[in-house]
Amino acid sequence: MDKERIYIKLDEIDQYLKEIEEIIPSSSVEYSTDPMRKRALERLIQITVESVMDVSAILVKEMRLGLPYGEEDFLDKISGTVLSPVLVEKLRKMKGFRNILVHGYSQIDDERVYEILTNDIKDVIEFKEAVIEFLRRTGDD
Repeated sequence: MDKERIYIKLDEIDQYLKEIEEIIPSSSVEYSTDPMRKRALERLIQITVESVMDVSAILVKEMRLGLPYGEEDFLDKISGTVLSPVLVEKLRKMKGFRNILVHGYSQIDDERVYEILTNDIKDVIEFKEAVIEFLRRTGDD
């Protein structure tokens, strides 16, 4: 298993989470009225979720779990081995929101973005911890 590559991606996630923590405003009103900070935080959500998907793709490949049908399938393939099914569902929703940020499928809801930044971002921390625990259990390098 290419643990080094996975740990590099997990370090990227840590950096993004640190940046979010450093610039997140104390209220959703403050968030809504600061366009530059809004865009920075939206971008940080986007690249954080992309890194989660990158780690998931590496794990699927390294574990030889087969070809996915789509990017969301990476999460399903590691459900029950690396991640809990509950966490997989939360991350799928976050991936869906990332798509809204990137492709502008609809108007971006500032309240929802702030909720992700203050609550749902913990799912990324749980993801990181689950992957690290899995890597520790596998023991091979």
